[in-house]
Amino acid sequence: MSLRMDLTARAVAVRARLSPFREVDQLRGRPYPEPAAVPKDLRRSHELTREEVGGRPVLRLTPRDGADGSHLIYLHGGAFVNPLLPAHWWIIREVVKGTGTTVTVPLYRLAPEGCADEGYDFLAAAWADLVARPAVDRIVVAGDSAGGCLAIGLAMLLRDTGLRAPDHVVGFSPALDVTASHPAVREIDPHDPMLSTDEVVPLCQAWAGDRSLTDPLVSPVHGDVEGLPPVHLVQGGRDILAADALGFARALQRAGNPGRLLYEPGAFHVYVGAWWTPEAQRAIRHVRSLL
Repeated sequence: MSLRMDLTARAVAVRARLSPFREVDQLRGRPYPEPAAVPKDLRRSHELTREEVGGRPVLRLTPRDGADGSHLIYLHGGAFVNPLLPAHWWIIREVVKGTGTTVTVPLYRLAPEGCADEGYDFLAAAWADLVARPAVDRIVVAGDSAGGCLAIGLAMLLRDTGLRAPDHVVGFSPALDVTASHPAVREIDPHDPMLSTDEVVPLCQAWAGDRSLTDPLVSPVHGDVEGLPPVHLVQGGRDILAADALGFARALQRAGNPGRLLYEPGAFHVYVGAWWTPEAQRAIRHVRSLL
């Protein structure tokens, strides 16, 4: 583990201890949270448009100079209950830096206001809208944490309905099993500087709605990985989600999936957001190469 990663993990741990925790019932009736503003540097390099698809907002960032037909759909994390944050924009900025990639950010309705059924209906509509556009040559669907679950779930849904698949899928520390039933989850918990199982899992479970917690669109680790496009997992070891990601990577490998696992034993949850660390930079370079 690099010194930068170690220092960043310490800072993350302090921030997590100071951040107030709210249970699902405390979120009901809240003012619906707004996404973070697009950073100025991304606004300088990309033209921002806001559209509606299926009754939900979709943000689109088109390079001001040299769009090349490659597209990144980014699905943000936040335990399904929190909005898009500045750190999500940092990940997007670093991944598309120096490329001609157009970015699509569907803002799915958060739990407990929203649920998996309407979420996937919206994501399917956003996907159909994008692939119907001219000169869409390559599409990478990526997401972090809860968004990583959605990225993989969307790929499963598209496969099962016989529709065009993404060229690649990327999960940054994806939430793959909201049951948290793997015994290693509790073993890792004391060493995770960001997440607490008892706090995060009920928030993620609120997303399921009427679906079973083991439904593959809620917990992709319980789904069939045959026939998926290349799935790339970027995972740190100091993360309660690590065991599920490693098991899912093994299942993908057994199925002959050509995606890669990028595993950093000393890194924390969605460490790619710490773009100033060498660990994050290695992962970003790989994902950028897919575009």
